[in-house]
Amino acid sequence: MPITPRRTLMAAAALAGLALAGPATAQAPQFFRIGTGAAGGTYYPIGGMIANAISCPPGAPCRDAGGTAGVPGLVAVAQATQGSVQNVNLIQSGAAESGFSQSDVAHWAYTGTGLFEGRPKADRVRFIAHLFGEQLHAVVRRDSPVQRLEDLRGKRVVVGLQASGARIGSELVLDAAGLRGAYTPEYLSAAQGVERMQDRGLDAVLQVVAAPAAAFTEFCSRAGCRVLPFTDAQIQAVNQRAPFYSRGVIPKGTYEGVTEDVPTLSVGAVWIVSSQVADDLVYEITKSLWSETTKSLLQRGHVRARDIVAQTALEGRGEVPLHPGAERFYREAGMLR
Repeated sequence: MPITPRRTLMAAAALAGLALAGPATAQAPQFFRIGTGAAGGTYYPIGGMIANAISCPPGAPCRDAGGTAGVPGLVAVAQATQGSVQNVNLIQSGAAESGFSQSDVAHWAYTGTGLFEGRPKADRVRFIAHLFGEQLHAVVRRDSPVQRLEDLRGKRVVVGLQASGARIGSELVLDAAGLRGAYTPEYLSAAQGVERMQDRGLDAVLQVVAAPAAAFTEFCSRAGCRVLPFTDAQIQAVNQRAPFYSRGVIPKGTYEGVTEDVPTLSVGAVWIVSSQVADDLVYEITKSLWSETTKSLLQRGHVRARDIVAQTALEGRGEVPLHPGAERFYREAGMLR
């Protein structure tokens, strides 16, 4: 039976409870929160896998004792959130120790530039690792008259949750298609959006999410879908405004009914952490992430988790500093000079 974030948290909580119920001298668990994303996306299930991999509650065997590669005494918790923007804010406010983010959102938030121009800098944000690439999806019903982005003029379009990086990407590409102010935005997750689209309550769902995304897989299989292609001009316009976005593709066969490669935009997903988290702890977490045990766990999990490899660990940082604990690991591993 596959490990789910919910079951991971329940197991971690049970183990933590056993530890707390023991003698007064027993080691107290150390909790570590990971802000992920909404259900139906990719951040949430992968967050659960990583939380499971780096956890080793008090009393559980780990590392040399023959258990997981988790950090002794650590209970990592994957939390559902609205995504990148909220995760940055949670880290800055101290409401979460870490979170996943699009690389552009992390860079803009830390530097107070781009779409974060005029806002206070998120100066507590630090970098742990690049995880995987995400694709910008523009999905409609198979029987929709919409054939291209420009056809969304006057339509009801899901652009992502209010505090998500998905919303930023969606608005960038709709602007590039000349649609600023010419559509009705709906601030929903992919799962909420496809449910309403199936009932014909809206016309399209735009979402930045690693393919295949569960919400789209289910919708395309159940109701039938098409994924709208982006033109070269639209891709170039977004890239000029947001250099973290690059040309990408949603391969044919990713979703039922998608019979040709779909040109789109891609952006990296990164794991960021608060500068307030102790260096030694982040060192141990980074060591756990890149262990062979964790690699094996991820390879058996979500298809996008297979893209989490050490070779790309340091991509997508922009100007976000490495956390000193992560930096120490990468230098010792010969990955950083």
